Amino acid sequence: MRKMVAVFVAGLLWPAASPVRAHHAEPLYDMNNPSTVKGEVGKVEWGNPHVYIYLTVKNDRDGADVWALELTSPNSLKHNGWKSDTVKPGDEIACTGGQSKARARTMRCARIELPDGRKLKT
Repeated sequence: MRKMVAVFVAGLLWPAASPVRAHHAEPLYDMNNPSTVKGEVGKVEWGNPHVYIYLTVKNDRDGADVWALELTSPNSLKHNGWKSDTVKPGDEIACTGGQSKARARTMRCARIELPDGRKLKT
């Protein structure tokens, strides 16, 4: 009887876990082939579940593209020495990480090099 109840409860909870599975089930970024983008910070969104930095990067057509850099959660960043103002609009930074598998101008940032040369894990 207990086994039947456990299976029943697991069946009820499985749909509730779907958003988590969808979020982490399929990697969106190619972390096996890291690349680096450098540019000027336009905006920083410090919030859950991920921090985003929008970076203006010069392209080879004498223009610029805006890249969305996804970092971990604010709490994880704080454990790695970050503060909410570590990166500010106008800062020139370099981000190394995995580019979107869809080839969009998005990247899962693993490390950022700050204007003063410090390298912080994200």
